[in-house]
Amino acid sequence: MRYMATYDMMETMRTTNQWLGATAQAMGSYPATGLFPNPFFQMVAAWGEVTERTFSRMVTKPDWGISTVVGEDGRDHVVEVQPVLSRPFGDLLHFKVLGRPAMARRILLVAPMSGHYATLLRSTVTSLLPDSEVYITDWHNARDIPGSAGKFDVEDYTLYLVDFMRALGADTHLIAVCQPAPLALAATAYLAEHDPDAQPRSLTLIGGPIDPDAAATDVTDFGRRVTMGQLEGLAVQRVGFKYAGAGRMVYPGLMQLAGFMSMNAERHGKAFSEQVLRVAKGEAGDHDKHNRFYDEYLAVMDMTAEFYLSTVERIFKSREIARNEFVVDGKQVDIGAITEVAVHIVEGEKDDISAPGQCLAALDLLTGLADSKKTSHLEPGAGHYGIFAGKSWRNNIRPLVLDFIDSNATPTAANRPKEPAKAKPIAATTASRAANQ
Repeated sequence: MRYMATYDMMETMRTTNQWLGATAQAMGSYPATGLFPNPFFQMVAAWGEVTERTFSRMVTKPDWGISTVVGEDGRDHVVEVQPVLSRPFGDLLHFKVLGRPAMARRILLVAPMSGHYATLLRSTVTSLLPDSEVYITDWHNARDIPGSAGKFDVEDYTLYLVDFMRALGADTHLIAVCQPAPLALAATAYLAEHDPDAQPRSLTLIGGPIDPDAAATDVTDFGRRVTMGQLEGLAVQRVGFKYAGAGRMVYPGLMQLAGFMSMNAERHGKAFSEQVLRVAKGEAGDHDKHNRFYDEYLAVMDMTAEFYLSTVERIFKSREIARNEFVVDGKQVDIGAITEVAVHIVEGEKDDISAPGQCLAALDLLTGLADSKKTSHLEPGAGHYGIFAGKSWRNNIRPLVLDFIDSNATPTAANRPKEPAKAKPIAATTASRAANQ
């Protein structure tokens, strides 16, 4: 599979389907088709519109689409997305709210590098912006990065987080969502040993695989079944001639998307056919619920092969984080070195990507941290997406996280809600879970 031709073949298939959709939409939209008292041509045009949009959005990086935020003064303030640090494989962005004094809360969101862009956290950013200074890691599409930029694996990712935290300073609160949770934990431990003054005030880990063996899912089962040789032979390809990263070894986003879609093929097929009917009836909108979801879901990015393979091998198979044996830049990272940074764990009861227990395992590794600085929350009935972007996040988890941040801020930086929610201490959470088993 490691040939440019296979990468270009996938891109050719995508482009062909996009062209077929555009052609069908044009042919079904000729005015003369209105002479036939049959909905056939309307259906053809509708199928073409949905198909063309489906395949074109796969190579389009979504826009943040956050133009204003309401301030405490009741006015709309313009939001500008400004780079703080720019690196070959990712940038540190700041959502600067113009005309508003700097907020006391400084939050760094660590976005996943798992096939989607950082805009997957758009609703998370939107919910935090009204009363926080929000920063985010914006990872770049590997196909657009020339080979001359070098490699990028889990160690490089961790060092990027270290640099980002150093740039923002100690009054920062880190929130890592899903895939980066173990690496954010490692980066914090790295700073605890080598640059304590740059440590964040708090660390919130949301639905991440700290210990993949703590609870089995389809993701962990796949990681166990497939050997590294099989994975490299089947999943890794060279970027084709069309992009700046031509020749770079990557795990293609289109291949990742195929895996995503296959997990819920029936649901996605039904959503596609229902959208065709809505378009044919004139009931669909450019920003309706279907398009808002799939504009983001179908927009995928390539990961460097070394990042993808090292994640599977070192995080899932060897469990270096879970065994506290992770090495960064020749230095072994000791999670137990974290003694000052408060840590909060968030999990979803029905999370089928990172099941309950996988993220909670981080607290057992924090041997140097007092129990009073460890808290956790298990959201009843919530799936993976809901714990950082859905109703569960908005109504329940966000207030808990903000209260946790405020309770661990410096006295001058505290900006406490009037009626803060309370996160459960880890001892109480563990006892409650044991009682329910």
